[in-house]
Amino acid sequence: MVRFGVIGTNWITEAFLKAARQVEGFVLEAVYSRTEEKAKEFAEKHGAAHTFTDMEKMAASGTIDAVYIATPNSYHEQHATLCLNHGLHVLCEKPLASNAAEIRRMTEAAKRNGVLLMEALKSTLLPNFQAIAESLPKLGKIRRYSASYNQYSSRYNAYREGTVLNAFRPEFSNGALMDLGIYCVYPAIVLFGKPQGVKANGMLLDSGVDGEGSLLLQYEEMEGVIQYSKITNSVLPSEIQGEEGSLVIDKISTPERVEIHYRDGRKETVSVPQHEDNMKYELEEFLKLIASGELESKVNSHAHSLAAMEVMDEARKQMGLVYPADLRS
Repeated sequence: MVRFGVIGTNWITEAFLKAARQVEGFVLEAVYSRTEEKAKEFAEKHGAAHTFTDMEKMAASGTIDAVYIATPNSYHEQHATLCLNHGLHVLCEKPLASNAAEIRRMTEAAKRNGVLLMEALKSTLLPNFQAIAESLPKLGKIRRYSASYNQYSSRYNAYREGTVLNAFRPEFSNGALMDLGIYCVYPAIVLFGKPQGVKANGMLLDSGVDGEGSLLLQYEEMEGVIQYSKITNSVLPSEIQGEEGSLVIDKISTPERVEIHYRDGRKETVSVPQHEDNMKYELEEFLKLIASGELESKVNSHAHSLAAMEVMDEARKQMGLVYPADLRS
């Protein structure tokens, strides 16, 4: 059993713990929150034995082996590095950090302390993402990767009424690219590597973050076309186009139905059954790596996390989107 502490008690942590109930080898041992009342309430709800309002004390307590971090993006480096320096394995929510410089420091800390650091980006560890990767040879020469993730934020109504919640605040390194666009960028990195060039355009909101945007990724023999938004919806699927056929993906963030449409008119469904609590797959990967003594995932690797962030850093530079965290790096 791997004893976990959780840092952050929001809805994503709730979803993670719901999925964790489907996974052997996980036990929730500790909860960190800034307030004792919230820590105790969350611990009682989920059966954790220990609560902390001091993260340093939790990391040094000896009660846990690993942490799941789900704090605002701008705190990821600080919180992860503290835990890594105490010899704890770290599963950190996406995006792994605010920028590439922070990721480099985090991965150096993980290597220095001989512990596992993995970005908790679920989509690339799903069975249907594996089905996508295995199906690429059927498409012939790949010419275009087209990914779309546009989802009107439940917090945007408040923004329109004059209340800026965390999802739209630059001090937390938030916005559409970091929240949703990463689901389009990261698979491109895993499947095709880091692009040779990036062209980006985005619409900045008055709060100082992006509401929506588009990226064009340049590869030697193909291109990546990405669109994302937190202020509009879209029903368009994503697609990987090859010279012999196109692979159509219903949702790039959580692929459930994946079909190949061949040039000669044939169709082939390549998707497989997938558990509804789909965060279980990232946790299974994390626990498998701990059990085998590996310090890095081959899929959500340090290199993939860094390359994805470098693409997003360049996109933000072209948009003129700067976070306070960038000024510290």
